[in-house]
Amino acid sequence: MAFTRATGKHRRPSRMQRGTARAAGVAALATTGVIGTVAAPAFAAEPSVEQTGLTPVVTMGGTVAQQIDAQAAAQRQAAEEAAAKKKAEEAARERAAEAAKEAKEAAEKAREAKERAAREAERKRLNTFVPPISGSYISTGYQASSGLWSSGSHTGVDFHAATGTSVHAVGMGEVVEAGWGGSYGNQIVIKMNDGTYTQYGHLSSIGVSVGQKVTPGQQIGLSGATGNVTGPHLHFEARTSPEYGSDIDPVAYLRSHGVSV
Repeated sequence: MAFTRATGKHRRPSRMQRGTARAAGVAALATTGVIGTVAAPAFAAEPSVEQTGLTPVVTMGGTVAQQIDAQAAAQRQAAEEAAAKKKAEEAARERAAEAAKEAKEAAEKAREAKERAAREAERKRLNTFVPPISGSYISTGYQASSGLWSSGSHTGVDFHAATGTSVHAVGMGEVVEAGWGGSYGNQIVIKMNDGTYTQYGHLSSIGVSVGQKVTPGQQIGLSGATGNVTGPHLHFEARTSPEYGSDIDPVAYLRSHGVSV
């Protein structure tokens, strides 16, 4: 019987073709990163591929597959840890921002409270009345009778004071008179914030001018003995107008504003 040589698609692959196919398979593994974990002896120990005309298939042992799985698991764990770290950092930034916001709000509230307290304290101070002379006493009372006064009675009260003693505005107001006042000598008249008037007479010097705003306890002059007097003192009056004859009880006036005299 005669034999013919196999040709065409039924021809078995030559040694060169088999080597080429095997090299192509190894190259494919290298591009996927698997070849780095496959040891050379593993290839050497592989069984020969049958000469079937099909592309050779490289098989991996269980150890290699486990190594690849371990690498994948490690990569997943690293990614999860990185994500968790990023999330924790974001949460920390949010907490820090919230804490800073709360601190700012607390500081703002504290500042506002301090300002309110300061305004309230200033309001109380400006609405407070004080004696015209500190640590003094009344030497001549209101409406005392004597020929020393043209009206026949005392229109104010006299506070004991040596010449040069500091005289204070009893409350907040505006100076409407500052100068010579006849029998009152050097005098100051202040229109108070409540619409009443106060007068300070027999001064040795005047420290304010007409139109000037004054506050409780502010020094406005010095006591003396100018005008119709028998000795140095401060003559103090409370009035309903700046004019002579509109006087009211100065002791009752001061006491109604919280001053103990």
